[in-house]
Amino acid sequence: MTRHFLIDTDLTQAEQTEVLDLAAELKRAPYSLSTYAGVDPDGAVTTGRQTVAVIFDKTSTRTRVSFATGIADLGGVPLIIGAGDSQLGHKESITDTAKVLERMVSTIVWRTYAQTGLEEMAAASKVPVINALSDDYHPCQLLADLLTIREHKGQLAGLTLAYLGDAANNMANSYLLAGVTAGMHVRIAGPDGHLPQQSVVDAANDRAAETGGSVLVTTDPAAALAGADVVATDTWISMGQEPDSATAKDATYELFSSYGVDTAAMALAAPDAVVLHCLPAYRGYEIAADVIDGPQSVVWDEAENRLHAQKALMVWLMDRR
Repeated sequence: MTRHFLIDTDLTQAEQTEVLDLAAELKRAPYSLSTYAGVDPDGAVTTGRQTVAVIFDKTSTRTRVSFATGIADLGGVPLIIGAGDSQLGHKESITDTAKVLERMVSTIVWRTYAQTGLEEMAAASKVPVINALSDDYHPCQLLADLLTIREHKGQLAGLTLAYLGDAANNMANSYLLAGVTAGMHVRIAGPDGHLPQQSVVDAANDRAAETGGSVLVTTDPAAALAGADVVATDTWISMGQEPDSATAKDATYELFSSYGVDTAAMALAAPDAVVLHCLPAYRGYEIAADVIDGPQSVVWDEAENRLHAQKALMVWLMDRR
């Protein structure tokens, strides 16, 4: 049965660990595996497809570069398909597109808007489909984040992660689901009206019951930060949700003003806490310049680890076809 990666809980705790272990191995030896290469280690010519379709409905820097580089590192060819470059979603259905692509490529990577579109693509595809970001989840980013935390903390299970800001966005949802899958204690803080949907919280609690993690959703940033080992944030205005006026933008910034990650916020976390931000960052808003550029920041390791985590994920999924 074809495995897909559409949401963080598509991996069990053990499977998540397998992917992270492989990512660490590929970071140490970037060219040690050639999943898409045309010649195996014994010299025999293989016939497996080497092209990966990487579809972008949204603009991208890290996702595009990390997937394109990772596919090439593995011996494959990234086929980048931008918005408007195909018939997908306007002249051709998602299901029909999937049925065409599965006959030509080894994997489908899609950065899009609706999670339901990814689900439809996966339901129709006999090759792995990877969520490279949707409005609801960003599971590839969380694999990179967990790899980064593990590198700096030596473990995941039992650590406390605090996320501050827009707690109703895809990053907050994925921090909840991926964090508790790893056995972490995840605290999410945001203002009223910007908290995770109850269905996501329920799913996180269900997974936490299996792994020993826990969930706290609160409007109190201090409660989330208290003694946290990891502090994470994201832009207060997500892509595609930009306010339609300067007044509305100012109101958004005012609403989130007490959820910024600055030196005062970091003073509430553990003294050796590390700081994450998936980027792009807006210094002076969701994160202070002296925090993201300071000694507790692991943001640049986090950005690099998109490459290693996604390579590992692609290898892992291909091995299970």
